[in-house]
Amino acid sequence: MNIITINNLTKIFNPNSKSSRVTALNNFSLTVNESTIFGLLGPNGAGKTTLIKILLGIVFPTSGTAEILNKKIDDYLVRKHVGYLPENHKFPLYLTGEDVLKYYAQLSGCSKEGLQEKIDSLLKLVKMYKWKRTKVKSYSKGMMQRLGLAHALIADPKIIFLDEPTDGVDPLGRKEIRDILLELKSEGKTIFLNSHLLSEVELVCDRVAILHKGSLVREGTVVDITTQKEIYEIKINQKLDSEIVRKSTEGFSFSQKDDYTLHLKVESPEQRDKLLDKFRQNGISIEAMLPLKTSLEDMFINLIHETDNREDNE
Repeated sequence: MNIITINNLTKIFNPNSKSSRVTALNNFSLTVNESTIFGLLGPNGAGKTTLIKILLGIVFPTSGTAEILNKKIDDYLVRKHVGYLPENHKFPLYLTGEDVLKYYAQLSGCSKEGLQEKIDSLLKLVKMYKWKRTKVKSYSKGMMQRLGLAHALIADPKIIFLDEPTDGVDPLGRKEIRDILLELKSEGKTIFLNSHLLSEVELVCDRVAILHKGSLVREGTVVDITTQKEIYEIKINQKLDSEIVRKSTEGFSFSQKDDYTLHLKVESPEQRDKLLDKFRQNGISIEAMLPLKTSLEDMFINLIHETDNREDNE
């Protein structure tokens, strides 16, 4: 089931001004499945926050449509099923962590029955229970992020929008938040995650979309996006001889990573089989041959540069 459906969404700020007109989203379409963790990536100014604000009904689109839980986003009732952690959230400094959750629970229309148990459970989940009676003004940035996550979950939403949820959190805290997100997914919740920490996204997301200058430039699973399907890493169980390597790779584009590893460009299954035959004919035993993977961060940087260079040459 698609829990989010976006069709040809466009948002133009100051559309009647030549000097200050900004196209934040340009004919953007996307679907997000239920019970998944979906990562939205993009450089500053790509349109990520604008997209989230449109889905939350905070900003109105110029054109196009979007649905959450098969309901139009202008249907305010859908927001009962949505939790949101903004990037720079603020809570009243004179309240304790417990008071913050109680206050926002009441604003969300949560029943008073069992509310204290729910608040305690959420504070334990985000490792903030022992500070529940400490005023927010004493919290560190990481503690504020944890409280913000609990706040996003207070109404037991079906879909949770998180904007930089691990910002200011130490490595141990980031691991704990990742574990919480995976636990929420296992409970059937859908998480829409916006983060600059691509290593975090790579560890936790099922699918990602890359947004650049308001347009979708790539979408898919993390594995699909980070695997270079034409380039293979070949590991040999003996030290490579330069002359034998030359004979075995004649006609192929390759680079030698170390004495036991080659990177080769293979454009088809037939070409791959031909390459393997050449290695065997030259007495080289192959230990492993796998598509080369890059990190999500490297892929992201390369893709953004390629997109910018292509636009510059048009």
